[in-house]
Amino acid sequence: MIKSNHIKFKKANNFSDWYVEILIKSEFVDYSPIKGFMVLRPNGYEIWEFLQDIINKKLKKSGHRNAFLPILIPENLLVKEKNHFNGFNPEVFWVSKYGNSNKLALRPTSETLAYFFYSKWIKSWRDLPLKLNFWNTALRAEIKSTKPFLRTSEFLWQEGHTAHATQKEAENEVYDILFMYKNIIENELAIPVIIGKKTNKEKFVGAVYTTALESIMPDGKSLQMGTSHLLGQNFSKPFKIKFLDKSNVENYVWQTSWGVSWRLIGAMIMIHGDDKGIILPPRISPIQVIIIPIYYSLQELEKILAVANKIQNALVNKNVRIEIDKRDNVTPGFKFNYWELRGIPLRIEIGPSDMNKQKFVLVNRYTKEKKCMNINELDEIVNILETIQNAMFNYVKKSINEKIVEVKNYEQFKIHIKNGKSVMAPLCKNELCEMKIKQETNADVRVITFNKTNSSKKCIYCNSRCSEWSLFGHGY
Repeated sequence: MIKSNHIKFKKANNFSDWYVEILIKSEFVDYSPIKGFMVLRPNGYEIWEFLQDIINKKLKKSGHRNAFLPILIPENLLVKEKNHFNGFNPEVFWVSKYGNSNKLALRPTSETLAYFFYSKWIKSWRDLPLKLNFWNTALRAEIKSTKPFLRTSEFLWQEGHTAHATQKEAENEVYDILFMYKNIIENELAIPVIIGKKTNKEKFVGAVYTTALESIMPDGKSLQMGTSHLLGQNFSKPFKIKFLDKSNVENYVWQTSWGVSWRLIGAMIMIHGDDKGIILPPRISPIQVIIIPIYYSLQELEKILAVANKIQNALVNKNVRIEIDKRDNVTPGFKFNYWELRGIPLRIEIGPSDMNKQKFVLVNRYTKEKKCMNINELDEIVNILETIQNAMFNYVKKSINEKIVEVKNYEQFKIHIKNGKSVMAPLCKNELCEMKIKQETNADVRVITFNKTNSSKKCIYCNSRCSEWSLFGHGY
């Protein structure tokens, strides 16, 4: 029996339940029998494959190579960098019984394991830079508040780990990756991001500093979209990752790590989806155009399919990803709802009268618009897909800007945070101010922004002079 495509919950009224419902009904995910884990079904995994392909092409162009690391980490390696271990210890899954061996950890992140090997592989300046990327799963105990793609105990991600001869090279790597992520998230997923540094309190454990990308979801909560860290020599010293330079002098390497996860898919669905389901930005959609034949006899079907195949071949030659829904056990109306739920950007409907006139109906998933087009106007579809991509980005950018309020005093700050807004405000470097704001408003510093500095401003909490602006809000 084919299930109904009807969406029960409304995005504006019950955002959390709406999000889960469209994920399940669109066949993107399913729940695991174990709390905190999820199954990624083919519809969802295809999006992940697209992201992998985009990231791989960019990384390989910049000299990075992919490799693989095992998931089990010996306890004695995990504790080598104490700050790093203490930061992850509450989230670590342990294999407590493994023959006569010591306790083993299931990878929460791969720094300690990767750098055990880096100390073996790096001996000379000729071995640098070492720029490796790993497509992994990671496991972190997340059992209190789980949500598909956003908060799960196991997640898919890529994590890069690089080693360099100088601090400058390492810092260049940090920012090259940060802006690569920004380009992918904005240009492919149509999600505007705010970039900046994390505070010392919020930085990655073991890092010198952390840069991050943040976006704001339709419910007003912030979501960290990716991070790029300067590790400095904080790992190379305990792991003894050293090299002989050109003068035959031994030095410790300078390191970075960085990554994004499948939460990018969750962000895309939350931001762009509507009450009919998912809306996929055309550049990331595995299918960009679906053709629905409408017929009343097998004779009509044969003729319509001939036209559909002609359209498909023409658009494939224009690098459009297009398929024909040839199922004969469901109605055209069911198919319309089926593909709307799954977010396919354009739908072509061809019926007997359309076929006779060498026309078809084009339905835009994003704008809901329908228009009749001639078969000789197929070039226009490429332009329409690009128009949709740009419109989705611009709409979300305007929406996010409306959710951010710049404030002049702490009373305004508290009011806007209470009302679910994100707040842009000056913050000094005294961690006590950050801590007090968190205690009094439950608002986090999401990032210290790069693109807004003014030395004449005063800290929103203590009124001391400062030059940095921070984005505050509640996060996932």
